[in-house]
Amino acid sequence: MTTRRDFIKRAGFGAGAALAAATGRLESWNNGSIKRAGNEATSKRASENAAGREAVARIPFTLGLASYTFRAFDIDQTIALTLRLGLKAIALKSFHLPLEAPLDAVKAAGDKVRAAGLDLYGCGVVYMKSEAEIRQAFEYAKAAGMGLIIGVPEHELLPRVEKAVQAYGVKLALHNHGPSDKVYPTPESAYARIRGLDPRIGLCLDTGHATRSGLDAGAEIEKYFDRVLDVHIKDVTSADVRGGPIEIGRGVMDIPKILRALVRLGYAAKVGLEYEKDEKDPLPGAAESIGYVRGVLASL
Repeated sequence: MTTRRDFIKRAGFGAGAALAAATGRLESWNNGSIKRAGNEATSKRASENAAGREAVARIPFTLGLASYTFRAFDIDQTIALTLRLGLKAIALKSFHLPLEAPLDAVKAAGDKVRAAGLDLYGCGVVYMKSEAEIRQAFEYAKAAGMGLIIGVPEHELLPRVEKAVQAYGVKLALHNHGPSDKVYPTPESAYARIRGLDPRIGLCLDTGHATRSGLDAGAEIEKYFDRVLDVHIKDVTSADVRGGPIEIGRGVMDIPKILRALVRLGYAAKVGLEYEKDEKDPLPGAAESIGYVRGVLASL
C-alpha cells in the first residue's frame, strides 16, 4: 500500500529526474561537474572570508562589549554570550559585578573573566556624587585589574578624580549621555571641563548619544580625538532626543564614517558594542550589529 510519504518521495524523484533529462544536466551529475563547481564556490568563499579576517586584523583598535548589552543576564551568562559574539574584550556594568562587592570578590570575578579569555579592560558607566564614591570606584577597578573607569563624576569632583587617577594609575573616561543628560550631554561638554587636567582623564565617546544630540559622531571623534579613551558604538532610529536603539546598520548613523575616522586617526583602544534593544533576548541583534561592524571594517 502506497503511503502519502512514499508518494511524495516518488513524485519528487520523478519530477527531478524528468527536469534533469529535459535540461541535459543528468550527464553533468554523473561526471562530477556540479561537485567541482561546489568545491570551487566553497574555496572562493573560504578565500574571501580569510581576506576579510585579515583585513579586520589590521584594524588598530579592539572590538569589545559594554556589558550593559546583557544586563538581564548574570556574569557567567554574559561571559559566555560575549564569547559567542567572537569578542575578546569587555567592560563590566555593576549588574554583573556590583560596586559594593567586597574587594576580594571583585578580584575573584576579574580573575574569572580573564580566565575565560576576555580582556577585562574597564567598568561603567559609574556615577560619582561624592569623594567616597570616587574612592570606591577606583579601589573596585584596581582590585579587578581594570585599567579604565567609564564614569560620570559631578563637575565639582573633577579635581578629586584627577588625584585618584594619579594615585591609582587607572584612567577615567567621561561618558556623554545625550540631550536629556544634565552633567555631560555631549562630548564637547565633557571635553571643555577636562582640557587642563591629567591626560589620563578623557572621553568615552558614545556615538549613539552624540547622534541623538544632533551631532555627527564621526566628526566628534575627529574633533576631540586627543582625549578619546573609549568608544561606545551603536545605532539609533533618529538623530534627535526621540532616537531609540536599533541593530547597527538599520538606523540613521553613518557607521562607516565613524569607523573610517577611528582607523585613519590610528585609534588603538577599545570600541565597545552597546546594544540596548531587546533586553531579554539581545544576542541576535548584538550578533547582527557586530557582524555589520566587522563587514565595514573588512571593506576599509
